[in-house]
Amino acid sequence: MSADFSELFEGGVDLALAKDRAVFRSGDPVRSAYLVVAGQIDLVRHSGEGARMILHRSRSGQVVAEASVYERSYHCDGFAKETASLLAIPVTVFRDRLGANADLSERWAAHLAHSLQGARMQAEIRTLRTVSERLDAWLADARDLPPKGEWQDLAQLLGVTREALYRELARRRP
Repeated sequence: MSADFSELFEGGVDLALAKDRAVFRSGDPVRSAYLVVAGQIDLVRHSGEGARMILHRSRSGQVVAEASVYERSYHCDGFAKETASLLAIPVTVFRDRLGANADLSERWAAHLAHSLQGARMQAEIRTLRTVSERLDAWLADARDLPPKGEWQDLAQLLGVTREALYRELARRRP
């Protein structure tokens, strides 16, 4: 469960994004911090071969690309997976508010540590050789298989082709 960081975004600007619209692109300067109010924002990178990899999904109540508040530019693309509503504040205001509130700063640090653990787990999954091993590791991390309409997204999270994932899931059917 996500920690509540909505107080950091008080007085923020409302942004409405259509499906597939970019919030930012890799290389863009980081000027704002974003909180997802509704919908979902996918953090995406493309491999040298053009494969789309989902690095993270920010859902309602989550800060988008949280590590970017300490960077000059984005290292990935942020796209609305579906119609989304965000709150935006200048990144300088975000950092000032954290610095002025020790309890909030401590919760933010704990949140970042938890996010790092998740990213390391995701990276570890992608080092596994077979689709079966990757799927087993993903499921073992206390996750359920998503609905059939979201299997393509799972393939991107696992770093495999959707066809390879579909074959593995078909092989596992009773």
